Amino acid sequence: MGSERISRRLFFGGAAASAFAFTFVRRDVLGGEGKPSANEKLNIACIGVGGKGGGDVGGVSSENIVALCDVDDKRGEGSFKRHPKAKKFKDFRIMLQEMNKQIDAVTVSTADHCHAPASMMAMKMGKHVFCQKPLTHSIFEAREITKAAKAAKVATLMGIQGHASEQIRLISEWVWGGVLGQVREVYYWTNRPIWPQGIDKPKDTPACPPNLDWGVWLGPAPERPYHPAYHPFAWRGWWDFGSGALGDIACHAMDAAFWALKLGEAKTLEMEAVSSPVNNETAPKWSQITFYYPARGDMAPVKVVWNDGCEDKSRPKELAVPRPKDLEPDRKLPGGIGGQLFIGDKATILAGVYADGVRIIPEAKFKELKSSLPAKTIPRSPGHYQEWIRACKGGEPAGANFADYAGPLTEMVLLGNLAVRTGKKVVWDSEQMKVTNVPEANKYVAREYRKGWTL
Repeated sequence: MGSERISRRLFFGGAAASAFAFTFVRRDVLGGEGKPSANEKLNIACIGVGGKGGGDVGGVSSENIVALCDVDDKRGEGSFKRHPKAKKFKDFRIMLQEMNKQIDAVTVSTADHCHAPASMMAMKMGKHVFCQKPLTHSIFEAREITKAAKAAKVATLMGIQGHASEQIRLISEWVWGGVLGQVREVYYWTNRPIWPQGIDKPKDTPACPPNLDWGVWLGPAPERPYHPAYHPFAWRGWWDFGSGALGDIACHAMDAAFWALKLGEAKTLEMEAVSSPVNNETAPKWSQITFYYPARGDMAPVKVVWNDGCEDKSRPKELAVPRPKDLEPDRKLPGGIGGQLFIGDKATILAGVYADGVRIIPEAKFKELKSSLPAKTIPRSPGHYQEWIRACKGGEPAGANFADYAGPLTEMVLLGNLAVRTGKKVVWDSEQMKVTNVPEANKYVAREYRKGWTL
């Protein structure tokens, strides 16, 4: 496959839509038999099948798992043993080409930097796609994947299981039903990162283990020697491969505010960050990012404050999440992985990162309001993976599909890193797709791909 370089002239000139020419082909033209019926099983190929990828393979194992792809034989071993009849690959590009006529759908559970190339290739071939969060590694990729999903007309889903939950629906119904009044502040906090950040590139070059294809693992990222500081798991903190704490958990956490407060409707927004020292290799040990959203329809302007590294001892105490006045004196904010607060004129919502345990506080007020809470108006989900499988078979689109939801949500999440990486307040113009006040921030919106890789 040929290399692909993003034209900075095209991109920053506002013509990003023409930077790539996509050709989408219906899956029946590619050799399939049309959409499977609800009673037929999908033929699914899985890319990245160790760790979280193994869980994703399990999540769709009600269907036929026909191919498994992992660059690391050791990491993929569990999935390989559970599906011995599936054909095994190390390079997803080869798998998709060789198995084209045998595949209906694809799961993508690689490191962040390979999400978009794998998802895009599969969609261009007419395959349904499930991809882990964040959907993409860059903002430009998020916009391109959003457009591509609309054009491909395949079933898609990003791996944010909380979006299928009862709790996130309740938050939206309560906000839209006026229970909170106008929401003017939202706070998020997390213990992420739980891997090294704020560090420089290692200087030693240990031998690559024989079970790992390092060149394929690098994918579109710039060339560098293998090191266990990157693979497995710790890649999240490195800018070339991951997106720091935001990329790890914010698509889960900020899902509720994005949906309930219709944040995707904002055409411009401002972001500013405070963080531990930032370098060009890794994300900081901790950060606080404030997103300022203007009014959206009848919704008031809202400030969304993201806090990560909350258990790092070097984090300034003055950056702690403010204790809400409605919280009972003997009650603490959720610790561990974190939580979220919606502060409205009339009431406050407290919940966990995944919208779990959602309550109106104080508890006495929640009990008082229970009988008058709005009716349930949002359709309930059959389950996270089940939404996607149903959509693949011609049913309703999954809630966190790429085109309508996951692409814009991922774009919003990744915008926070523009403020982190520049250390300045940045103003984002969504329609022009660029930072208007800090030109140097725009170099982080897109990336160039290593030779042999393409979007």
